[in-house]
Amino acid sequence: MPVNGSPENPFALSPDDVARLEAIRAALLDPSPRRIGMLDQWGLADTYEAQAEIAEYREFPIVMADGTRIDAGLSVPRHLAPGQTCPAIVMPAPLNDLGRLAYFGTIPRWTLGGYAVLGYSQRGLARSEGEIQVAGPQDVADGVEILNWLTGLEGVDVDRIGCFGASYGAGTSLLLAAEDPRVKAVAGASAWGDLFASLFENGTRHIRAFEALVSLFHEERCSAEFRQVIKKVRDNVIDDEVREFARLRSPMQHLATYNERKLPVLMTTYWHETIFSVPAVIDLFTGLQGPKSLLVQIGDHGNGELPGLFGAISKPTEMAYRWMDHHLGGSAGDGARPQFGIRSEYMHNLLSDLTHPDWASYALPKQRFHLGAVPEGQQDAPMAQGQPQPGWTRSVQPAGPDAGIVVAPKLVQTGLKERAGLPHVYRTAEIKRDVAAIWTTTPLDQPMRVQGDLEAKITVKPQTNNATLVAYLLDCDPATGRATIVTHAPYTLTDQQAATVTFRMQPTHYVLAKGRQLQLVIDSYDPFFADDNTIPSALEITSPQGNESYIDLPLGPLP
Repeated sequence: MPVNGSPENPFALSPDDVARLEAIRAALLDPSPRRIGMLDQWGLADTYEAQAEIAEYREFPIVMADGTRIDAGLSVPRHLAPGQTCPAIVMPAPLNDLGRLAYFGTIPRWTLGGYAVLGYSQRGLARSEGEIQVAGPQDVADGVEILNWLTGLEGVDVDRIGCFGASYGAGTSLLLAAEDPRVKAVAGASAWGDLFASLFENGTRHIRAFEALVSLFHEERCSAEFRQVIKKVRDNVIDDEVREFARLRSPMQHLATYNERKLPVLMTTYWHETIFSVPAVIDLFTGLQGPKSLLVQIGDHGNGELPGLFGAISKPTEMAYRWMDHHLGGSAGDGARPQFGIRSEYMHNLLSDLTHPDWASYALPKQRFHLGAVPEGQQDAPMAQGQPQPGWTRSVQPAGPDAGIVVAPKLVQTGLKERAGLPHVYRTAEIKRDVAAIWTTTPLDQPMRVQGDLEAKITVKPQTNNATLVAYLLDCDPATGRATIVTHAPYTLTDQQAATVTFRMQPTHYVLAKGRQLQLVIDSYDPFFADDNTIPSALEITSPQGNESYIDLPLGPLP
């Protein structure tokens, strides 16, 4: 959520949002009637007047062992009795130019719930000194020092400390909790599970998301190690150094530690998340053996929690308050028991709210749809259950930016429109058939749902040693040819003349109306990904006997 990016910056806050956060900061530091009165224009004056009555807020640097000054802000209850202690919430900042200020809308809720609240901007971010480490070992070490400082304060209960964070702050929170057992609970919004899977899915670089994040970090503030990784990713040198860089920053590597401590973990993600790998988040959630909760919402990275971070109501922040209250003994939430297991929305019903105990009970059994040949006189092929369909070949020409279909026209913003009920519309008739192959089901004879994991298997024969393909599953209205995206996945072959590949697509929960058709589109270019195709060349998709091509869909009727 930077504030000084270009107009194309998908995370940019509006001038009014920035003004509100700055006004809140001024009122927290100086809770005079004049400062608090300035919050009237956003309807926040009463909230921060109550905050000032029960808690004291101050800002200061916390100096690390190497002399680096980490910018922090602390809110502590004013009227603790002698010997009384309170739980504490530590909030590492999300990735934005405001740093910890992005959490200011949550401080009154935590404070009124009896918590001490410490927000800080990680090394190199916003007003903190040092170089950006990307939630690396140095950031974790900083977090331990910050906990040392916090637990030295009178009134803070050292046995009731939790970490809450969004995005960059979520990853930092999970990694800090793995290192320091003083963290008794974690709530991470827009979290990541495996950083390498987010950078390099099915052998394919997520280049647009990567460059957006690098822009937010500001390259000139990044460590030499990170700058070297940036160069290697741009140059498509995905070596052991890049893998180790990502491994050290992946909560998944600490799964055994989380389970040994039975650490309570709440995470949130999105069906159309374009920054971090959703399958990796689900894998982490599934592997956790302690108290756990996963929220999956409509939209993209950060869409759902933003209102809550500004002090309004959102599912991610309300769940975080309940989570911490339950495990730390505060009262920031509404008193309800936290949601354990999986809570989800389905596309495109923002009012939907489903619960399941685990992913195994959430995902529907897979139904296999075989990919067939193009019938004579037609341009698209059938996708149907029944017998495998061997013996056909379809050729796709790498075409650059005019392929006619993309994962999302804009990072984050396309998902935000989905949450508003305005999903991006694809006109399938305009997809160029020389650069894309399409398979289509017959119209559905009843409403159905796609719910869970998807997997595709195809045989690919590129004319060159390297090739990238991107698969999209669409929900198409045959009467109009208008479609919306259900899910997608890329795949890149390296140093291979031909291969049969089975790859996981992004999981989904999508409801299909009667009469709709599912369409599988495969092409070789999407600006969201870095492709390894050569122009001119061709990419052949085939279905050899005994190794036929298909897609497995978790498809079933509406209950």
